[in-house]
Amino acid sequence: MKGLRESTSVSVDRPDILVFPPILLGGTMLLGFGLDRRYPVPLLPLTAARLDGGALFALTGALADSTDGPYRRTRNPLYLAGLGVYLGVVCFVNGIAPFPLLAPLAALSDWGIVQREERYLGAKFGSAYRA
Repeated sequence: MKGLRESTSVSVDRPDILVFPPILLGGTMLLGFGLDRRYPVPLLPLTAARLDGGALFALTGALADSTDGPYRRTRNPLYLAGLGVYLGVVCFVNGIAPFPLLAPLAALSDWGIVQREERYLGAKFGSAYRA
């Protein structure tokens, strides 16, 4: 039995993040949309909301897809793009209720994911990562 336990124990080399990023983003969107259905208050005139939301969604989608430029400005373009996509979708849906969730989403993304990943990468790669 001892050999079986040894062979099934696996050392996992990964950051100790609080939650998988797409689950945090998707869960926050679902909660925001639930709040919007319960307390529907339009954000903008419908056409403006759809145009603004579509533009934000497209721009932040392009940021997430790009690899060259964003890293000059942020170490985490995918998380920044996730927040932009959330904002774009909220505008497109045209509801004010999901907006208060943006600040907790950003804070939880930073504290529960980004800072933990940076500590992990700093410990794993040292000065090469910090540079």
